[in-house]
Amino acid sequence: MGTVILLRHARSIANGAKTLAGRTPGVELDDTGRAQAADLVGRLAAVPLAGLVRSPLLRCEQTLAPLVHATGVEPVEEPDLAEVDYGSWTGKELSSLMSEPLWRVVQAHPSAAVFPDGEGLAEVQARAVAAVRRHDRRITAEHGDHAVWLLCSHGDVIKSVLADALGQHLDAFQRIVVDPGSMSVVRYTELRPMLLRLNDTGGDLGETVPKQESDTGASGSDNPVGGTTGT
Repeated sequence: MGTVILLRHARSIANGAKTLAGRTPGVELDDTGRAQAADLVGRLAAVPLAGLVRSPLLRCEQTLAPLVHATGVEPVEEPDLAEVDYGSWTGKELSSLMSEPLWRVVQAHPSAAVFPDGEGLAEVQARAVAAVRRHDRRITAEHGDHAVWLLCSHGDVIKSVLADALGQHLDAFQRIVVDPGSMSVVRYTELRPMLLRLNDTGGDLGETVPKQESDTGASGSDNPVGGTTGT
């Protein structure tokens, strides 16, 4: 199985305004976000990307634009990686939502949270994890087990995928932080997913590219006793 870099879109105008953009069309990157998007080219220079997959929303398209220009790799648009449908919460200021009873459910028991006129977080996790696994199988079949690919999606969507990779119940996903422009890295193996990087907002990701041979000679699904020996 392959290695996937989970990129949250760079900072948007809604992030700056502290509003819940949801699936609102036309939400663009702000100046900070455009700088974060440009920086991706250098951060990923040492990573031979076998594929790009993105949410259909504009802020994800804009985040990947410099990388697409530099690599020539065209992204696949994946509706199942779209932002959460927050229903009637969409477009509201976060500060105004904190007084809603559902806010506490989202914090303490997110698996039970269903947004008014929208979708539930359990539904989000199911569709997102299925999409990641589906694209990982496709890219691995085309490029081999050492393939590295990148997806660009949204905070709660990525957090739900990371919770699954860590074997956590969805109710624990609020323990995970995923900032705008951050990258997290998961390697899928026959036995288990392995989290290689979490909420990385700086530096290159060359170290996460899988080697042809593990440093122990063991299965790629194994973690060495005592920890890895370094690169």
